[in-house]
Amino acid sequence: MEPLSDEDPKEIGGFALVCRIGAGGMGQVFLGESAAGHQAAVKVIKPSVLDEDTRARFLSEVDSLRTVYGPFVAAFVGADADADQPWLAVEYVPGPDLRTFITEHGPLPLAETASLGALLAEGLGTVHDAGLLHRDLKPQNILLSPYGPKVIDFGLAVLAERRTTLTATGFVVGSVLCMPPEQARGEHQLGRAADVYALGAVLLFAATGHYPYEGPTWQAVALQIEDPTTPPDLTGLSPELEPLITDMLALGPGARPTLPEVIERLVRVIHDQGLTALQAKRRLTDLTPEIVVPQLPAPGVELVPGVGIPPYTPTAVDVAAVEDDEQAGASVSAGSGEHAVDDEFGRESRSTGSTALQDIVPGPGGNPARGDRATGVRPSAPLRIAERIRAAYAREARF
Repeated sequence: MEPLSDEDPKEIGGFALVCRIGAGGMGQVFLGESAAGHQAAVKVIKPSVLDEDTRARFLSEVDSLRTVYGPFVAAFVGADADADQPWLAVEYVPGPDLRTFITEHGPLPLAETASLGALLAEGLGTVHDAGLLHRDLKPQNILLSPYGPKVIDFGLAVLAERRTTLTATGFVVGSVLCMPPEQARGEHQLGRAADVYALGAVLLFAATGHYPYEGPTWQAVALQIEDPTTPPDLTGLSPELEPLITDMLALGPGARPTLPEVIERLVRVIHDQGLTALQAKRRLTDLTPEIVVPQLPAPGVELVPGVGIPPYTPTAVDVAAVEDDEQAGASVSAGSGEHAVDDEFGRESRSTGSTALQDIVPGPGGNPARGDRATGVRPSAPLRIAERIRAAYAREARF
C-alpha cells in the first residue's frame, strides 16, 4: 500500500480514498471508505481505454457483475461507467495476493495447494454460472483472506479484450504466463476451458513457484504456449498433483477437465493426506498473515467538561486475607480512633475498631499505612459487597 499522491483524487463515487493498493493496465486501485465506514477496493478506469461504445459495453459488464456472488468471489459494491473517471468498486479483502505470498514465503504444501485449487474452482464456477468468464486468472488476481481465497478482476479483461488482439506489436490482455493457447493465438471465442487452463497454471505456481512456460518476453512465452512440441515445465510438482495439472494444461480445450472434475480430483488428494476438505482449508487460511487495514484519520474532537476522563479501575484486593489480618490486629485497630468508612449501601458512617476494609492512612513520610500494613485503594461499595460474598464462600467451600 502507498499513500495518495498529489495527483490522485481524494474522492470517487462517494468513497473517500485512503491510499493506493495497486495498479494495472486498466487503471489505479484505491482503498476507499464510504460515509458509513464501509471499505471497498475502488478501481478508477483510465479514460484512454474507454470510448463511448466501450463505456456502454462496460455498463453491460457491470450489470453482469452484479449477479456474481459467492464466498470466493470479491463482491460487487458499485460502479459508474458514465463518470468522467469511470470506476468500479468491489469488496476489499485484507490479505496478500497469491504471487506476493509465494514470492515471500515459498510454495504451498500439498494439502494447502489442493485446498486452494478446489476453493478457486468453486469460485470460478460461480462466475461461469453468471454467464461470465474470468479470462485473466493469475496469482495477482487471487487474494488470500482469513476466510479463504478470493477471485478478483473478472469482467474487466473481457472489456479490454474486445478492443485488442495479440499481434507482433500488439497488447496482451491478461498475464501471458497463465494464458491458454487459444487465447495466446488471439481467439476471442473462449470457453470455460480457458479458465481451467489458467487455474492449472496458478496451481503450478502455488506448488512450485514457477509457471508452465517462462521466457524473457511475452512473445517468447506465447510461442512456447502455442507450440505442441513444447510441454509445460512441471519441475518440482508433487506426483499427487502432476496428473491433474497436466490435464488442466492440455493444448486443446476439449481435453481439459471441467471445474467439477477438478474439484473432485483435488478433494481426493486432500483425503489421501488423511484430511477433510474443511481441515485442509483451515490449514490454508492459517497461513494467511494478518493485515493491518489503513483507515481515514479521526476528525478533531473538542474536549467537553466531564468527558474523556479515564474510567476508574478498582484495585483487586483479597478481602479474606485482609479480614484475617484485621482479626489478628484487632487490639491495635480498636484504639486507633474514629475514621470514616462507607457502609454496604454507599453511605458514609462513623465507625471505630476493625472494619472489613479501611481507608489508606498516610503514615510517616507520606507512605500509606493502616496500623502497620497498607491494604490498597478502597473499592466501591458494590465491589466490596461482592468480595465479601466471595470471601465467605471461599472460607466455607470444601474444595
